[in-house]
Amino acid sequence: MKESEESKKYSRRDMLKMSLLTGAGVAVSASGIGGAVAAMGGLGSKKATAEPHEDDDAISFYGKHQAGIITPQQTYLYVASFTLLTDDKKAVISLFKKWTEMAAAMSAGSVNETYGNDWLPPSDTGEAVDLSAARLTMTFGFGPTFFEKNGKDRFGIASKKPKHLQDIPPMPRDDLQEPFVGGDVCIQVCADDQQVAFHAIRNFIKSSVGKAELKWMQSGFISGKDGMTPRNLFGFKDGTANAASTNTRAHDQIIWANQGEPDWMQGGSYMACRKIKMFLEVWDRSSLKDQEDTFGRKKDSGAPYGKAKEHDKVNLSQLPKTSHTAIAKGSGQQIYRRAYSYTDGVDTKTGYVDAGLMFIAYQKNPTQQFLPMLLMLSKQDKLNEYTKHIGSAMFACPKGIKKGSYIGKELLEA
Repeated sequence: MKESEESKKYSRRDMLKMSLLTGAGVAVSASGIGGAVAAMGGLGSKKATAEPHEDDDAISFYGKHQAGIITPQQTYLYVASFTLLTDDKKAVISLFKKWTEMAAAMSAGSVNETYGNDWLPPSDTGEAVDLSAARLTMTFGFGPTFFEKNGKDRFGIASKKPKHLQDIPPMPRDDLQEPFVGGDVCIQVCADDQQVAFHAIRNFIKSSVGKAELKWMQSGFISGKDGMTPRNLFGFKDGTANAASTNTRAHDQIIWANQGEPDWMQGGSYMACRKIKMFLEVWDRSSLKDQEDTFGRKKDSGAPYGKAKEHDKVNLSQLPKTSHTAIAKGSGQQIYRRAYSYTDGVDTKTGYVDAGLMFIAYQKNPTQQFLPMLLMLSKQDKLNEYTKHIGSAMFACPKGIKKGSYIGKELLEA
């Protein structure tokens, strides 16, 4: 590689360090920049990390709340649940510190690389090199088994378990598959570039070897013009009700946990996950009237029955009683949806397309908001004729992380 090409790998700060080294007698000659890098970081054993830089489309990992909750929804999703392989708190803290370092760098569009020893695996998998940050966000959450498992207080933090954190109770019509249920720790990764999102989740998995293993993972996607509600695979707009939750007051009322919760959870939120399989072939043979009666909305405009526009106020008396909108609205509760469609190839048992909705919702009190709505929908929703819930999990996502801190510090060290 030519020196001019190799130089492109290094930041301005790295170049300054190397110039200082050459002034101190470290020669940059036939060995090129690589010799200076070895002097900077140790021969073949240290990491030369490009200086983090903020892309125009970068979203800071740090803040009052975790990014990826009220962030305008990105195009691609990877959500992964992990099982911790250790009950050693120090090992978990070490992992969370590493994940925090990685998340902060990747969200800024920075990629870490190791130089100097071709016989060691690269520190980064490399597929996001030269790509932008693509509005990458990473959101972390803890499951009930992070606090207690098999009756054991794993890390001495059971007393700090969030007030409403519990596994989602079994629901009528559930057909849950154990590999898609629960987990100790969850990471939701979203970005506008699928490769950027996959790179992030892949490197989290890579860095967790020996301390955590992947329990389940789901990818997803949405599409739609800016400012418009995206459509699910049934062709209906999905997330219309979020329009009522776009200001700080609504966020405080619906999303953010507050008084009554442990300090580390105040400003955080509960993430409810449901993997919902859709019977697309059956749906595609249904009449337009039956489809619209199922949702209680017009398919083209998204308007509720009896209204002209998507966001017109719903009149429950004009909706079919078992329609999805009638039951969700009739619960009197609000949640903040962040759902994505998924396609997983072919269901080998049926020969049908394996596709559906990775439903994710955030709320401050799932016991009061999400669970009653889910129970009503499970019992009465006409949409149940065309869907099946096969995965389920609940996680407590802590408040935002400050620079110099790490994921879960106030929980694990206070």
